[in-house]
Amino acid sequence: MLRFALLWLLVFLLSLYSSSARPAPFAMRISCGARQNVQTAPTYTRWYKDFAYTGGIPANATLPRSITPPLKTLRYFPLSEGPENCYSINRVPKGHYSVRIFFGLVTEPEFDNEPLFDVSVEGTLIHSLKSGWTGHDNQVFAEALVFLLDGTVSICFHSTGHGDPAIISIEILQVDEKAYYFGPEWGKGVILKTTSRLTCGTSRPRFDEDYSGDHWGGDRFWNPIRTFGQNADKPISTESSIKQASNAPNFYPEALYQSALVSTDSQPDLAYTMDVDPNKNYSIWLHFAEIDASVTGAGQRVFDVLINGDTIFQDIDIVDMSGDRYTALVLNTTVALSGRTLTITLRPQKGNHAILNAIEVFQVIAAESKTSTEEVRALQALKKAMGLPKRFGWNGDPCVPKEHPWGGADCHFDKSGSKWFIDGLGLDNQGLRGFLPNDISKLHHLQSLNLSGNTIHGAIPSSLATVTSLEVLDLSYNSLNGSIPESLGQLTALRRLNLNGNSLSGRVPAALGGRLLNGASFNFTDNAGLCGIPGLPTCGPHLSAGAKVGIGFGASLSFLLLVICSLCWWKRRQNILRAQQVAARGAPFAKARTHLSHDIQMSRQHNHGNARTAAENGPSLLS
Repeated sequence: MLRFALLWLLVFLLSLYSSSARPAPFAMRISCGARQNVQTAPTYTRWYKDFAYTGGIPANATLPRSITPPLKTLRYFPLSEGPENCYSINRVPKGHYSVRIFFGLVTEPEFDNEPLFDVSVEGTLIHSLKSGWTGHDNQVFAEALVFLLDGTVSICFHSTGHGDPAIISIEILQVDEKAYYFGPEWGKGVILKTTSRLTCGTSRPRFDEDYSGDHWGGDRFWNPIRTFGQNADKPISTESSIKQASNAPNFYPEALYQSALVSTDSQPDLAYTMDVDPNKNYSIWLHFAEIDASVTGAGQRVFDVLINGDTIFQDIDIVDMSGDRYTALVLNTTVALSGRTLTITLRPQKGNHAILNAIEVFQVIAAESKTSTEEVRALQALKKAMGLPKRFGWNGDPCVPKEHPWGGADCHFDKSGSKWFIDGLGLDNQGLRGFLPNDISKLHHLQSLNLSGNTIHGAIPSSLATVTSLEVLDLSYNSLNGSIPESLGQLTALRRLNLNGNSLSGRVPAALGGRLLNGASFNFTDNAGLCGIPGLPTCGPHLSAGAKVGIGFGASLSFLLLVICSLCWWKRRQNILRAQQVAARGAPFAKARTHLSHDIQMSRQHNHGNARTAAENGPSLLS
């Protein structure tokens, strides 16, 4: 019985373990420009071959810094292929992610040694490369924490006219849903851009992977800082294990807390200053563990924390707050900065010295609202149907980031629906050679459409009439043919219509002609086949579409009857001719029979005459 109970308990515990065991986080790593999957030493990290890009050219890569993944290729995006180019990756599970992009240099002398460009994730601008980025480890990549909710992620690179964007790798690494929660403002509409991440008291750069950190931490990069200033502090380290380090939701590596900087008697304050963008909000995370052997208990080291001179935390006692020595403590605050510098100061209150193990600084960015999905698809259909030149790009989101909208597209923000939509398209004189697709009707908020001066052919789609907000429609000087759809008369907001310089034909819809009396500006000239309004030729008898169909049907029926009658006449004629031929073949035999009959009749008549003579004379008398 006892054995059975122990066995049951073991099974129960195993089931609890298996049900609570967390699966590995989703990870997608792309080696840009690579034609096959690769693995990199020493961790044998797997990188997928290049895919999901909108354009660009693969090339051999030069790695700007030693921390750059040891990959041999990259993908660069020349301006001739458009100012916006993207990676659009599907089948990404819904969740919270660390998205990281490493930049590279093309291994060819004629290329710019340090291209400058912007980077956006899901339509939100997260990074702008600055001159000198190749000389700093923490500037050769951009990283942000972002919620991906629709199964996709769009990562775009925006040219600024200073060289071609060149990308070595892209990483999409899932992290805990609550990672870096900093207060009520945190949420799915917020992106945290990594500004700085420092490990203090060491000179060796490391990733979480190097620290054997939990994969749910996202494989963060920790930039080493040996000192904050000459003679201002001293580094210390320990090999003792650190408690409460790798806990949810941030899963910091234990080794992060095994080194630190400690202030000195000559400089009791421990201070670090860094450059930031002005008028932004920053989330600051400070990491502590009491690893100084000279501190044996609570109350021996107490200090305040100041941000740009303002006291944020008072009387920090690491041993007391964490519960013990060699135990991790993390403090977080979010501040609004108006200036261009951020200074973190630790000011001792007891013990004369302060200690700090690591710093993380994130810029808090409000995620941009995106353009209506239906309208984005409509523009992509237009891009394909009208043969939009590559130089336009038209990749990513048309309206965001606001610093890089699509060329030729005018956007408007709908506050009620928190969506961007397209209210204008100006693509005149751009060498377009395609046709107008029906998808144009999905631009429901369009007020102005100017496609003049191109070589667009085909018919004007009648579905355009469903864009009831349209006020200006200019399709002049193209190669459009067919008739003007009657449905365009339903565009009651239309005040300017230019269809001149095409090959249109037929009657101008009466509803459009009548609008001219109300001050609308319509131009139908230079269309040889148009008629029906002043300034154009007078139309001949005009038949409705139903009448045209009826006439066509009647003509077809008449032709069919004519064919049938012709066949009947020909058949009858053939029969007559055949009968005549038969009669001709039988004529000699018929003549012979006729003569024979005549001879017989004559013979009968002769004999009959003789009989009458004998009767009249009476019988002969014998003597």
